[in-house]
Amino acid sequence: MEHAGPLSGIRVIDLTAMVMGPYCTQIMADMGAEVIKIEPPAGDNTRYISVGPERGMAGVFVNVNRGKRSVVLDLRTADGKAVLRELLAEADVFIHSMRAAAVARLGFAYAEVAAVNPAIVYTNCYGYGRRGRDADRTAYDDTIQAECGLPSVQRQLTGTASYVGTIMADKIAGLTALYATTMALFHRERTGAGQEVEVAMFETMAAFMLVEHANGAMFDPPLGAAAYPRAVTPNRKPYRTADGYLAALVYNDKQWTAFVESVRPPWAGPEWATLEQRAARIDTVYALLAETFAERSTGEWLELLRALDIPAAPVRSLDELFDNPHLLDSGFFETVDSPHGPVRFPGPPAWFSRTPGRVAGPAPRLGADTEDVLSRVRAPGTNGRVRG
Repeated sequence: MEHAGPLSGIRVIDLTAMVMGPYCTQIMADMGAEVIKIEPPAGDNTRYISVGPERGMAGVFVNVNRGKRSVVLDLRTADGKAVLRELLAEADVFIHSMRAAAVARLGFAYAEVAAVNPAIVYTNCYGYGRRGRDADRTAYDDTIQAECGLPSVQRQLTGTASYVGTIMADKIAGLTALYATTMALFHRERTGAGQEVEVAMFETMAAFMLVEHANGAMFDPPLGAAAYPRAVTPNRKPYRTADGYLAALVYNDKQWTAFVESVRPPWAGPEWATLEQRAARIDTVYALLAETFAERSTGEWLELLRALDIPAAPVRSLDELFDNPHLLDSGFFETVDSPHGPVRFPGPPAWFSRTPGRVAGPAPRLGADTEDVLSRVRAPGTNGRVRG
């Protein structure tokens, strides 16, 4: 279904699977792009990895492939390859998540695709970048989390190496692929020139982790280990209150002064008065605050801290997000009809005054659009454009 989002009129051929690439193209679909998902006869594996209303329509797949069209092609065959070339000839973007050697064996490396369509933006979604020695290694979210230091940071916090409770590497790499692709589209808009783009999960997560954690290790000679002390102190965690848990950050000097003057904890003194003093002994600061927060209920603390304009929030469950008053006020969730009944999607988090995005539609059944897409691509006078 067409709508007037900021990417309206952009046609994307999506040869990605799992989460990294599909998350990128899901956002493009919500922002108005026409996304044609190319699937093998067995379908994307995420169709089968969680619960869903029918086989092949698991929740993870349904969310990251909403609003797309599914075309089944067997790229091991000459016919399948020929159809893909037809689609690419009229596309604005080609995005894939195959390893470089595999996509080249199929005959769809950048040079071959650019020969068919010189203006195309061609985005590679890799585990490891092609210029490094690990270019051909298989990668998943867990292994990339390990490579980029996340479990090591968790061990500093809890004593046990562990993954974080979300597929962070997949999603951050997907967002990186999104902004890289749209930047290339912006360049093409100004110059008319297409180009090849590469986004690798490992490089993406290394850059992400080192935003704050590079710290003293950036300098020559190093001024300290690679770590941002506040983020890796063991006492940085939700505070236990008299009846639950609370997240609060009494951080800058204005907030600290307001907190101390209102609560008057017995341990407060001039040695904690400035942010520089507190940062130097941040783990001790968190431990002292923990003693104080244990004395009152979560509700009492929220009322006080919000009155003092100190950031604070209760610790909520994932299920509670679906009934969060702020999200309901902002119209964050969008209910979309599907062949299986209504589906309540989390909507686009970015807002545009002139070209608003929206949930582009339900996820497709495997191959649901093959016949329609191919008939329209090959129809005289269509210019290869497919519209719902």
